[in-house]
Amino acid sequence: MTTDLPSLAAAKQQAKRLRAKADTTSGPMSHAQALEAVAQQHGFRDWNALYAAIRDVAPKGWAGGDRVSGSYLSQPFTASVRQCEALKPGWYRLVLDLDEAIDVVRFESFSNLRKQIRVDIGPDGYSRDRTSDGAPHAEIDL
Repeated sequence: MTTDLPSLAAAKQQAKRLRAKADTTSGPMSHAQALEAVAQQHGFRDWNALYAAIRDVAPKGWAGGDRVSGSYLSQPFTASVRQCEALKPGWYRLVLDLDEAIDVVRFESFSNLRKQIRVDIGPDGYSRDRTSDGAPHAEIDL
């Protein structure tokens, strides 16, 4: 078993790539077969065992004191992670201390600068909450 496990999102992406490659080389592969193959590549008997091992492990760089970058309300930022809390498999609540304050209001006649934000981030690096134009509130570079 490898000690350097991928994030949940990375393992699923690996399965997706494996499935696409199999479709062009050795024939069709189901999504479940691809997930099982990824688990075995990492030394686990099946996908459920791999999933259990990685579901509550935050992506690298999301521990307290680590540095992250991304965007919040479409504004780029760099920040230090103050806190990372597992919410459910693949989802984490991050408290970020931004290097520079960002304006969280889009109106020209009003401003509200924030230096610290709290966001719930999913396995793909995006928040579930969306702005009125459909963009995620937050995106963290993985």
